[in-house]
Amino acid sequence: MTKISIRDRVGQALRAAIIAGEMTPGVVYSAPTLGARFGASATPVREAMLDLVRENLVEIVPNKGFRVTEVSEQDLDEITRLRLLLEPPTVREVTPLIPEEDFAGLRTAAEEIVRSAREGDIVGFTRADQAFHLQLISYAKNRRLSALVAELRSHTRLFGLAEMRDRGDLIPLGLEHFEIIDTIRSRDAEAAERLMYSHINSTRDQWGVRP
Repeated sequence: MTKISIRDRVGQALRAAIIAGEMTPGVVYSAPTLGARFGASATPVREAMLDLVRENLVEIVPNKGFRVTEVSEQDLDEITRLRLLLEPPTVREVTPLIPEEDFAGLRTAAEEIVRSAREGDIVGFTRADQAFHLQLISYAKNRRLSALVAELRSHTRLFGLAEMRDRGDLIPLGLEHFEIIDTIRSRDAEAAERLMYSHINSTRDQWGVRP
């Protein structure tokens, strides 16, 4: 096994542990400790954790290790407000622009979201959900907008997903993506904007629920 493959394997394991709530926000984890846990040396663990730093999942604690990023209720409120300012108007803008032949790909992306939700695969869910929303935003052909939305989503995409899975809330949330596609395909831009606004608000409401 090559060094890169070890890094990828450890990165996937760390990401899954964070999403599943097996690594506690605010707790500092050292590379040697994580290496022992995941059966790898400290070096690929550090490399994998640096990848997660770029994803805003962990932060570096100098001379100690890495800490899982904490997301407060205020953080979620602020990020949700920004997303509401950016994503619904952009969906309204791109509704008449998406080529008919692209809807099959969008449906495939939505199917992957729902499949992951039904299987309880929250890592797959976050990846598929991120890809779907960024694909929609990409039709605006604004790289800075896409980068900003990606950054905002990276701060919130993991919050509470394990609890949502356990409550059975991921599946209905995933199914909303089909309604978004159908509304966009009808070329009703205002309805698509309202639906995206409702989808983001619904997600925030789910985050706010505590088991």
